[in-house]
Amino acid sequence: MVQNYEEFSESQIKILDRFVSNATSNVFVLRNLPEVIKGALFSRYSRSSLGLRSLLLKEFILNEDTAFKDIAGKFEEGADEQFVAIKKAQNFYDRILDGYGDDSIGELGGAHLAIENISMLAAKSIEDSRIGGSPLEKSTRYIYFDQKVDGEYLFYQEPIIMTSAYRDLYLETCNHLFDTYSKLIPPLTAIIEDKFPREHSISKAAYTASLRAKVLDCLRGLLPASALTNMGVFGNGRFFETLIQKLNCHNLAELQEIGKTSFQELSKVVPSFIRRAEVSHKHQLNFSSFTEEMQGELKRLAENYKDDAEDLAEVGVKMVYHDTDAAYKVAGALLFEHSSSSLGELQEMTRKLPEEDLLRILDAACSARENRRQKSPRALEHATFTFEILADYGIYRDLHRHRTLTQERQLLTCNYGYFVPSEIKGTEMEKEYVDAMDMARNAYSTIAAELPEEAQYVVPMAYNTHWYFHINLRALQWLCELRSSPAGHPNYRYIAQEMARQVCDAEPRFDRFFKFVDFDGYELGRLGQETRKLEKMQKQS
Repeated sequence: MVQNYEEFSESQIKILDRFVSNATSNVFVLRNLPEVIKGALFSRYSRSSLGLRSLLLKEFILNEDTAFKDIAGKFEEGADEQFVAIKKAQNFYDRILDGYGDDSIGELGGAHLAIENISMLAAKSIEDSRIGGSPLEKSTRYIYFDQKVDGEYLFYQEPIIMTSAYRDLYLETCNHLFDTYSKLIPPLTAIIEDKFPREHSISKAAYTASLRAKVLDCLRGLLPASALTNMGVFGNGRFFETLIQKLNCHNLAELQEIGKTSFQELSKVVPSFIRRAEVSHKHQLNFSSFTEEMQGELKRLAENYKDDAEDLAEVGVKMVYHDTDAAYKVAGALLFEHSSSSLGELQEMTRKLPEEDLLRILDAACSARENRRQKSPRALEHATFTFEILADYGIYRDLHRHRTLTQERQLLTCNYGYFVPSEIKGTEMEKEYVDAMDMARNAYSTIAAELPEEAQYVVPMAYNTHWYFHINLRALQWLCELRSSPAGHPNYRYIAQEMARQVCDAEPRFDRFFKFVDFDGYELGRLGQETRKLEKMQKQS
């Protein structure tokens, strides 16, 4: 089991026991807390180096300004009211689930699950479950990842590797990556500060925050996939049942352990909703058998179709599919709600319209939009696109958070090269950065020859990975307008901008749907947002 790096006194544990399902495990569920506190706590969580329980104690329970006792009630001793209520209701839920097979009832109850000190690799596997869950992960942009506990950097020590001949190689490589990350923070900060000095009109706090974000954005590529992170997940019962079923039959030991402990903790709060994910339950056994057989057969078949991946020589994004009839499909769907005709008739009719009339229909769906938060109608979902992307793992982690689409990645490798930030190129730091990347590649190649999935843990975030997006126009519009904003990481801004360009090149009529995509470049991209945030806080104080 992954170690829990936080310790609490007996009095603190006594307080925490009322609000968390476990005061010592790295996986636990929130309970007896109003939704307003859960939401605020999870929001703060992603930008703090503290664990969720420490945050709860320090900034909520023991902070008089939060009026926590008034909101959450007195710290009463005795029976746990929520536990009693759960037990009382469990028979009712079980009777409905067994008697009527109504799975949808699992969507009517939920829980807040904290999963701490897990690898970034594991966090992505958890976030890959798309429907019914809302994950939030510790940010590499706001938090320094070079802290040590008992003299050791915080990265996952994969049990199979740690009992193999690769143990020392793995530890040495991960430690060197963290050493380099930590060592380069001060000189890179000085270089960027010198290149972009603070203007008198910019507050020191806003400037410092944007400077830190710029430095950490540059250096995050040195962090291996084994780097430990914290995440909070809010989800309904059906989501957690499906998630745990997937984790239980994952090939990596870490994911299996997370599935097991998540089941244990969620059983204390929403037992009826996730009971079919227990490892001996017939539904779990059937799912595991199906998954193993399917994955095994696909893996064997894929061996027959390997190539040299010559088309992956260049980093970037490439549209590999679009529907040439998309404009007519979207236009017909836009008219459908206001018509008595069939969808097929409307889509065929729009094909025969003069171009000017077709464009008027498309304009009607977007001309009144005043900002990117005004979402377009569902008719845009009739146009779909498939993009194949080769970019660094850090960018994959950023864009992967968009779950209203179909996406899949291949195993992490060191086979497609890596990204070197322009701020580092041509400086004395470049050699140390490159040496660390080369060391990681050699370690990966050695471990992957025998343990290809476990070898992913040693791959730094700067190395390129291969994945695809299959996405509709409505979701793509949201993604491109959001991820091209000035505050974003320059690498994923490029991917977002390029997807919008390629869609508009393939179907110029859709250019009107991307009017809030920002195609400009920015140096200290966070500066404007940090300034606005501070001004807002000052007005509220």
